[in-house]
Amino acid sequence: MDMRRGLYIALFLWVGPWAIALAGEVCTIRIDGAIGPATASYIARAISDASARNAECLIIGLDTPGGLLDSTKDIVREMLASPVPVVVYVSPAGAGATSAGCFITMAADVAAMAPATTIGAAHPVAIGGGSEQQLSDTMKEKLENYSVSYIEAIASKRQRNVEWAKASVKESASITAEKAKELKVVEIIAADERDLLRQLDGRVVNGRTLHTAGAAVVAIPRQLSEKLFQALWRPELMFMLMLVAMYGIIGELSNPGAILPGVAGVIALVLMLYMSAILPVNVAGLALIGVAMVLFVIDVFAPTHGILTGGGIVAFFLGGLMMFDRAEPLWRLSLAMLIPATAITAAFFIFVVGAGLRAQWLPSQVGVHTLVGKIAPALTPIDHAGGKISIEGEYWNAVAAEPLAQGVPVEIVAVKGLTLTVRAKQS
Repeated sequence: MDMRRGLYIALFLWVGPWAIALAGEVCTIRIDGAIGPATASYIARAISDASARNAECLIIGLDTPGGLLDSTKDIVREMLASPVPVVVYVSPAGAGATSAGCFITMAADVAAMAPATTIGAAHPVAIGGGSEQQLSDTMKEKLENYSVSYIEAIASKRQRNVEWAKASVKESASITAEKAKELKVVEIIAADERDLLRQLDGRVVNGRTLHTAGAAVVAIPRQLSEKLFQALWRPELMFMLMLVAMYGIIGELSNPGAILPGVAGVIALVLMLYMSAILPVNVAGLALIGVAMVLFVIDVFAPTHGILTGGGIVAFFLGGLMMFDRAEPLWRLSLAMLIPATAITAAFFIFVVGAGLRAQWLPSQVGVHTLVGKIAPALTPIDHAGGKISIEGEYWNAVAAEPLAQGVPVEIVAVKGLTLTVRAKQS
């Protein structure tokens, strides 16, 4: 009995490593939310890591409402050139591969969906092409034609339903997982990841037979920089950075010497400009916000009884609404953010900036230069050689171009050091 047990142990030690090596590894990543540069970088790194590990395949769990066209193209290019099979799995139930997600799913070596998921609506405006108002009819037609040919090329390469792929762009067609499999848009409907691995096992992809049934599943996490970049890539954050830049820089100009608001404002401005090169910003919205700031400042000095401030509030609110493309929920700023931001900005200009600017433009209230124009009695006769006057309880040396008698009221016309230049009070 002991000998038999020893043989089993020896056999396990000899066969075990070979069995593990045969089963191999399956790498997985998860993509939720908008498709952007951080997503493209993450997928490219995951493909590289999976290839380096000689993984059976890379599974991309996907649930996205869309994203930027440039980032989508980068992802598709990486997937089509991947040395390791890429499986896109639209999951969990209720998830969707909308817009940019449709392009990414069509570019996979194997496309899979969970039950009760959807795919489609790949119109170019919905993947960062710009708002309907921003694009001329000619540009919209060119962008749509390009997107149709692009998804057609992807579907043809992956031998999927080309006609439906074109309809997803032209007509914003969207279908369920069951219909997608029926129309040969995807190959697999899997209830969960384990079911997906079971159905992938034995499938031949690019001349390579997958062994996934007993494979070890290795998740490739996001790096800290990718997490940070993904968190930064949001319209709400860019709007907040714009407010910080505006408050900081204008606050520093209206109250010189604070330093910290100016430094924070400049840093926020640089980050905002960087994000504006990525996000689909509407120039008209930014222009309206600029007009609002001008109106707020002018109303500090102009006696308009708040009319310009009211106009500035309206301009700021409309500028916030128009700042990003309103055609897609992905880019919309919520009223829950816009209304408080408008109220805070109006209060900032009225109370902080207004007080600072008024203080800078008011005449000096302290110092010897405030003596100019005041009237005081001559304590002694005053001429060009000198004399004495008393003002605000203090005795001052005084000189005059014309002799002045003791006791007459004199007017201070200039201050030079500790000597006042005076003249006879003008009647």
